[in-house]
Amino acid sequence: MQIARESSVYLGGTILPMIDDEGDTDFRQYIDKAKELEEIDLRHNVIITDQIQAQNKDLQDAQEKNAALMDDLKSALEKSENAKREAESNLDVLQKRTQFELMGKIVRVSLAIILGVGISTTLLYVFAIWKNKETALIGNTWSSMFGILLTNSFSIIGTIMGVKYASDSKTQQS
Repeated sequence: MQIARESSVYLGGTILPMIDDEGDTDFRQYIDKAKELEEIDLRHNVIITDQIQAQNKDLQDAQEKNAALMDDLKSALEKSENAKREAESNLDVLQKRTQFELMGKIVRVSLAIILGVGISTTLLYVFAIWKNKETALIGNTWSSMFGILLTNSFSIIGTIMGVKYASDSKTQQS
């Protein structure tokens, strides 16, 4: 009892109901105080246990929600990657189609210009021959013009083929 008074140390647990005070009132007060403190500790422990169980339940619920969110995120990431690949594929197809259409337009315009210049120069040369005019200058010009037109048409075709080859090489490297 002296230890209880000086240090507030009391017995506890299942031994308290077994202790007989043998009529000693001080000892009875000690046992009653020990039982009271034991009940307070038990209530406190029950409260703490309930709090811990509630926190564990909250943590488990949060973990389940987190796992569900992670699954949703993985699914969304996979969908976005598929959409990205599809968009890149569509962009590649669109670029190739646009390049092909552009090359077709360039070839048509170039051929139209070449044919227009060639036909107009030929008509002018034929007209000069028909009128019995001096055709030496026009003949040399006509010959030079056809050489230039032929060189330019091969240059245009070579450039288009080079662009096509370069774009095909880039696609194969990617």
